[in-house]
Amino acid sequence: MEKNVTSTLKDAPFSILSPTGTSIDIPRSYDPTSDVYTRMNEAHQIRQYYGENGYIVRRQLIPTELCDGVREAFKKEVKGHKGFFYRQASGLAEKHKYTDHNFMINAVMNIQDLDQKKFGSFQNLGLKILTHPNIRSVLKMLMQGEAIVAQTMYFEGNPATWPHQDKDYLDALQPGAMVAAWVALEDIQPGAGRFYVYPKSHKIDIEKLGRNLNIMLDKDAYIKLVIETISKYKLQCVAPALKKGDVLFWHGKTIHGSLATAQPQFSRSSFTAHYMPVARTLLQMQVREKKLFLRDFDGIKVNYPKDQNRLQNKLMFLMETSFPMLFKKMKATAIRMHKRK
Repeated sequence: MEKNVTSTLKDAPFSILSPTGTSIDIPRSYDPTSDVYTRMNEAHQIRQYYGENGYIVRRQLIPTELCDGVREAFKKEVKGHKGFFYRQASGLAEKHKYTDHNFMINAVMNIQDLDQKKFGSFQNLGLKILTHPNIRSVLKMLMQGEAIVAQTMYFEGNPATWPHQDKDYLDALQPGAMVAAWVALEDIQPGAGRFYVYPKSHKIDIEKLGRNLNIMLDKDAYIKLVIETISKYKLQCVAPALKKGDVLFWHGKTIHGSLATAQPQFSRSSFTAHYMPVARTLLQMQVREKKLFLRDFDGIKVNYPKDQNRLQNKLMFLMETSFPMLFKKMKATAIRMHKRK
């Protein structure tokens, strides 16, 4: 009897609040024999599902030893470091922030830019994952061509990312050409900050926010607009069960984010990367073209925007960390100037 009860609890859905405040049930795990994503192996099936839904999950793309190795390297080289790192949410250089359970909550941005002398193992293993042949194979199916790595991020704790479309922050010059990937480096518990998407939202053209200064500089106004879009089109939140080595790919216009933390005792170690067709520039905030600084890694081009192994970038990093408030004001001013053009 006890075994049956345990099995029932394991298979029961997990109830949690969606970004719109409604209660939804998400899967705790998945059965490979019945999993819809596992059954899709043909290129045309993968392309069709992605085209219709704006995302696709591919199972066990990354070997377990790579996932375990990069997490161990993170603990040895990065987590205990007392210095500054560029961060995903702010784009600024900040020290680590931790949850009550000692998980780093402010994601490290662009691992390729890290100082190789200090963080070499973590950086190398991370790039091997994000440029892995299995990931590149899926990207080729979805993009119908070769890709470059435009941006990367590493998460340990859950920042509970608000619903958004990547194209409002980062995009290829060809609208809709960018593909992003979320790599699970451990089995992700349902309440640890599960990644979610809104299927078919990539087919909806939300207002060109890059031309609306007030919304783009007001996070709450932006979230309100996205949530209104979700409600208007009656979109459904989907948060697939993801195990170690699984990868979720999504379209640059697909509304996505991470659910709130309901199980703070669990980490959700993962990578995110944004991939684009081969190009020399990308688009920020829908209006600003930004130069790419590309170098080869294992046969694929990777963007190194603030490479800390270059003297000029080290000096800039030193200035930014010495005068953080000044740089924050300068960044806000630069956004406003580009909006007015």
